[in-house]
Amino acid sequence: MIVSTNPAPQTSKPPFDWKSYFVYIAFIAIFAVFALTLQDRGFLSPQNLINVFRQVSIVAIMAIAMTFVLSAGEIDLSIGAVAGLSSVTTGLALSHYGLAPAVAAGLATGIVVGSINGVLAAYAGIPSFLVTLGMLGIARGTGMWVSGTSPVPVLNETYIYFFGSGSLGPVPILILWVLLLGAIGHLVFRTTPFGRKVLATGGNETSARFSGIRTRNIKFKVMVLSSTAAAFAGMLYAGRLQSGRFQLGEGDELSVIAAVVLGGTSLFGGRGTVIGSLVGALLIGVINNGLILMGLDYSQQLIARGALIILAVAVGSGALARR
Repeated sequence: MIVSTNPAPQTSKPPFDWKSYFVYIAFIAIFAVFALTLQDRGFLSPQNLINVFRQVSIVAIMAIAMTFVLSAGEIDLSIGAVAGLSSVTTGLALSHYGLAPAVAAGLATGIVVGSINGVLAAYAGIPSFLVTLGMLGIARGTGMWVSGTSPVPVLNETYIYFFGSGSLGPVPILILWVLLLGAIGHLVFRTTPFGRKVLATGGNETSARFSGIRTRNIKFKVMVLSSTAAAFAGMLYAGRLQSGRFQLGEGDELSVIAAVVLGGTSLFGGRGTVIGSLVGALLIGVINNGLILMGLDYSQQLIARGALIILAVAVGSGALARR
């Protein structure tokens, strides 16, 4: 009997890839810096932290849907304008027809806009960047037209409670909406055939098509999902600010896309994470709040915020390139 004296081969564990968890590391680091430097200005006060969560909640809801869009290899630049238009249509329907028709009108606004975006991008073959860039102007102009450029009052107390300013104990309703929709989005993205088809479509559309996935249908659905989420965000804007305005949501598309990319979703499709997108939105909210408490004026806030986002996205993109 021959006994081998050679040691058994050992498999080495792959090194910890910290870039895969960049958004979480960045959030902890930036939060810690602000907590230490701004503790005398109330950064850690419960009221301030709740305000941060409340302020990012609407962007976070749009980021959930944008995760699906980017993962499918598409993009939606019209979400901010759709949110403003939805706030106007919801306010008008609320003042004329009541609560249920107002909710239906707000959601229908997103479904109609998303369907147009989806048909043009998925079936007509027009790049989604161009389609949604054009729709941004159409939605904004329509909101101005139907409202006469004037705010539309939202006075229904029930609507205001459930879609903006209400709280369940110490927890604002807005945060509960984010938790509910975030949980649904995560489960759909990670555990359902639809989520897997989205990733396959964005990863390699040709291979996905040959494997039997109706890639055009997938792209159509994610565009409808994105606009519907934007419309719901507009409804929350209307409830929180107690008025519908076409200006609401202006510029949100940049914050949403930044949050999603910071969270680890690839701009080129095939990879995404709903939880990461939510943390990315929270990271941007913490940065905004910290810069305000530091006393920076608006122009300085824009410079600092932009520099931080570019740095974060550059590191995050490097992580994606390595994978």
